[in-house]
Amino acid sequence: MKFTCEKYLFLSAVNICSRAVAAKSTIPTLEGLYISAAGETIGVVGYDLKKGIYTTFQAEIEEPGSVVIGSRLLGDITRSLPDGDVTVACDSSGLVKITCGDAEFSIMGIDSEDYPELPTVESRDTITIPGEKLKAMIEQTIFAVSDNEARPIYTGAMFEVSGGELTVISVDGYRMAIRREKLELDDKADRSFIVPGTALSDVEKITTDEDDVHITLGMKHVSFKIGNTTLVTRRLEGEFINYKKAVPQDFYINLTVDCKAFKSSIDRVSLIIDDRTRSPLRCTFGNGSLKLHCATPIGRAEDICPIEGDGRNLEIGFNNRYLLDVLKAVPAEKVKVRLNTGSSPCVIAPVDENDSFLYMILPVRLSESR
Repeated sequence: MKFTCEKYLFLSAVNICSRAVAAKSTIPTLEGLYISAAGETIGVVGYDLKKGIYTTFQAEIEEPGSVVIGSRLLGDITRSLPDGDVTVACDSSGLVKITCGDAEFSIMGIDSEDYPELPTVESRDTITIPGEKLKAMIEQTIFAVSDNEARPIYTGAMFEVSGGELTVISVDGYRMAIRREKLELDDKADRSFIVPGTALSDVEKITTDEDDVHITLGMKHVSFKIGNTTLVTRRLEGEFINYKKAVPQDFYINLTVDCKAFKSSIDRVSLIIDDRTRSPLRCTFGNGSLKLHCATPIGRAEDICPIEGDGRNLEIGFNNRYLLDVLKAVPAEKVKVRLNTGSSPCVIAPVDENDSFLYMILPVRLSESR
């Protein structure tokens, strides 16, 4: 195998596919990138048996062939090369030579015959969504994906297609994030599937605003095609929470809050909260103002945030980080904060009553002392 290409094309492909390479594996080839050359196209694959990323780019190919090269070393080498054309050559013994300008590296490759094939995603159903929309939906929900492997179904986000809309839902037992966008779909049939959060994180990073994303559903896998790059991941199977029933429909208190002002107040009071104490943020919703208070072994902090409406002096405790995660993700300058009691969920929704997003946070029990 021998080919020549521009450095930035090769480096981009290596960086993208390295996201799917196993950090440590009993199968040595899974710690490497599969590189193939045929016709005028170079293919690069990373695969850890759960998730795979495949991308292609154009190059001048003198000899077709394939080889597996250690991902970490290849990435370090490629990043260190000067700008210009890169030549990669592999001989029959598996020795790989990488040259660019005056720089030259010789490293041993791995026989590509041992590299496992990516799973095939049967084209049962395909959904197309603008990359800008999908990227935003993932960014605004992925923080609520659980990292608790004891309940693996919640380590992913559910994609639900219904009535010409795509809804993404994530939940971790303490909070829920819901984002909804209208799609132009020929097939209005309802369907849903659950994508692992680790795969969605990679989809978010490789998705561009310019390209549409084609989501193809298979029996056991789902693929995301963005330009010349395709990510394939297994689907999570199991019963996901009925999010429509989990969200309260009626609220005793409805307030309007400026997200930037609310976040700034939480940031200030959170300065005395650390991971060891995990003290709750005490929120008292008054008439036109929200008082935030926290006491920890470090000290005490208070701040007041203006609000629109009367909170009837409801006192409720929250994990400060959970509130901040929501306020960072909210795609609006102002939001509705909906409450009932100090022990019932808080719902954050759009001011104009549309259903494009909804966040729900469970409260933290407060002690009597202040």
